[in-house]
Amino acid sequence: MSHTVTAALVVIGDEILSGRTKDVNIGAVADFCTDLGIALSEVRVVSDVEGEIVDAINAVRARYTYVFTTGGIGPTHDDITADAVAKAFGVPLTINPEARAMLEARWRQTGTEVNAARLRMARIPEGATLIANSVSAAPGFRIGNVHVMAGVPVIMRAMLEAVAPTLEGGRKVKSITIRCRVGEGSIGTALGAIQAEFPDVKMGSYPQMGQTHVMTELVLRCADEDRLAVAAERVKSMVGEAHRQAGLSDTVEAY
Repeated sequence: MSHTVTAALVVIGDEILSGRTKDVNIGAVADFCTDLGIALSEVRVVSDVEGEIVDAINAVRARYTYVFTTGGIGPTHDDITADAVAKAFGVPLTINPEARAMLEARWRQTGTEVNAARLRMARIPEGATLIANSVSAAPGFRIGNVHVMAGVPVIMRAMLEAVAPTLEGGRKVKSITIRCRVGEGSIGTALGAIQAEFPDVKMGSYPQMGQTHVMTELVLRCADEDRLAVAAERVKSMVGEAHRQAGLSDTVEAY
């Protein structure tokens, strides 16, 4: 029987916290996890401070099935994710021969000089396995349940594809969206009562801004399709009544 598989994401980098770089990896990881039936349950954004990274990784790896990290595995002095992960696991950080060979093969093709800065990308915690990088060759790595990936979005997505076959999926969550033509204030109490009746079905209310008329989307999510269907009928009935009270057609759209 399928079961819940969970994950956390640790986004690493001062450039994210300062706003200089706009993160897009959170959404990509969320989509990836949803497709595999993995519940992405927590996201942390931490600065380029080794102790902060160590604390974050140790906290989430003990709580979730999988941990993904993005950022901080490049060639510069502030790329310290590998150092922090090695410290979190209490293992040495050394030049990995396989990683070095991958990098040097790419550098020969591109005429790139081998130097100490670039070789930082071949430093891998002892006992880790490599995550292939089909874009630029510099690998990520997996140690325990922690998957360490690049921060550059196109490379991060390539690494996700590389690790996908190694991950266990869980119960896929289904969703139903119900469109409501009154504001949240008109349905908040009734929706809360239905949520209490169906604690296993997540219910979210999202006002649609910029519309020419009031619109609220209600999104129901659950791994049990039968339970989801029953809850959706209750919500559609409630929305239909709210429409009637507002002098609108009681037609309810759901998808």
